[in-house]
Amino acid sequence: MRAIVIGLGNMGLSHALALHAANGVEIVALVNRSPRTLPDELKNCQFLTDIDEAFALAPDLVVIATYSDSHAPIAIRAMEAGAHVFVEKPLATTLNDALAVVDTATRLNRKLIVGYILRHHPSWQRLIAEARGLGGPYVFRMNLNQQSVGDEWATHRALMQSTSPLVDCGVHYVDVMCQITDAAPVQVQGIGLRLSDEIPEDIYNYGQLQVRFSDGSVGWYEAGWGPMMSQTAYFVKDIVSPNGAVSIVDAASDNSAEIEGHTKVGGLLVHRLSGDEHITLEDEPGHQALCDAEQRFVLRAILEDIDLTRHINDAIQSLAICIAADKSIRIGMSVQL
Repeated sequence: MRAIVIGLGNMGLSHALALHAANGVEIVALVNRSPRTLPDELKNCQFLTDIDEAFALAPDLVVIATYSDSHAPIAIRAMEAGAHVFVEKPLATTLNDALAVVDTATRLNRKLIVGYILRHHPSWQRLIAEARGLGGPYVFRMNLNQQSVGDEWATHRALMQSTSPLVDCGVHYVDVMCQITDAAPVQVQGIGLRLSDEIPEDIYNYGQLQVRFSDGSVGWYEAGWGPMMSQTAYFVKDIVSPNGAVSIVDAASDNSAEIEGHTKVGGLLVHRLSGDEHITLEDEPGHQALCDAEQRFVLRAILEDIDLTRHINDAIQSLAICIAADKSIRIGMSVQL
């Protein structure tokens, strides 16, 4: 299978390494707008700065890890050129653009996979299973605030040229909520604040959303980026039901911007009315291992013609919730879905 990877930031390089290690895959081009230092494993790959040259190589698979506002147009172009697509989250920065990507995949019979890395993490799968076992309705309490400085803050500022932390990160954790409840979202409320003059005037680097589901479940998620952010209680992952609660424990590191810590679970505390159970989760996969798992899934989806309907519907739903929160922040009112 001939593959190209577009966008060679942290995620793009990790996906390229995953494809390099996969059987039956030839990386025919790595694409980035500016020169990039490549790891040894990728130094023999063709490096291009022109996306037109890359598409001329007739890839079977295009991996998109660019800034969010370019995801939709590149994905549509790739599918129209004959390729299947893996695109990093969020699928798009507007719901209409996301639906256009999905419509293109359906019309052309292309596989479309969105980079929801937590879906491939065994510890997060266990969290979801334990929560579903308790039964709803649920209260979801989640956040991921990052005290980013230096290069990390520069990366976050670049991301915020097109999207807020609430949308960029929120889709992951709202997707977890949706997997647990299976209910449709009905109402979203958001609050947000611009805490830095270094970001665009219409972007906020702190935001919180509240979502209400049709089964009565409710949830909140908050995300903040920047050197001003507190590292107190920056990593809360807590699910409460009438029969108890499931919480991630032992996961937080001293560095809230450390990417390895964003997926780590460490252990679960399952609280039932009959007593508590502490579940130790050993040998958790690191960031690269999770990207490897994602790309193995992508290849299986293509080669085995896996039905991705639920995957795509969930990606659209989680994005719709986060975009509704963004709209709520801008208009100062709750949004009905």
